[in-house]
Amino acid sequence: MNPLNNMNHMHDWKDNMERFFGQSFWDDFESTLKPNFPQVNILRKDYEILCVFNIPGINHIKQVDCQIKDYSLFIKGQINLNVKGYEVVQEEIIQGSFERTVELPCKVRQDKISARYEHGLVWLKLYKDVHKDERGRSINIQQGKK
Repeated sequence: MNPLNNMNHMHDWKDNMERFFGQSFWDDFESTLKPNFPQVNILRKDYEILCVFNIPGINHIKQVDCQIKDYSLFIKGQINLNVKGYEVVQEEIIQGSFERTVELPCKVRQDKISARYEHGLVWLKLYKDVHKDERGRSINIQQGKK
């Protein structure tokens, strides 16, 4: 049996489902089957948040971009195993572009972050932002002249 014919039949099936149920149905269905990548563990203690991302196959850490804003952490990058001259028989290691946004348990400081890549893991140490935005500030009112 030709694998390309099977792929064409699967593509036709997906197109028919989209026409019948609409694109949003397929997006919702696909997101439930797609694993979260990269995988992350988020831990906390006192005023620290530790995020550990599992990202194997990075040759240069410049392949990963990480940004933090308030309660969110955004990570994206590229994994390429660079294997040439072989036909894929089975593929379980995720390759290509990835991006993920994770919600943090609290707002974190922008000025105090440490990060390292070691043995396929990205370690991000963040610190809770203990300053409350809703905190009032006393305003000194000067006496004006009549």
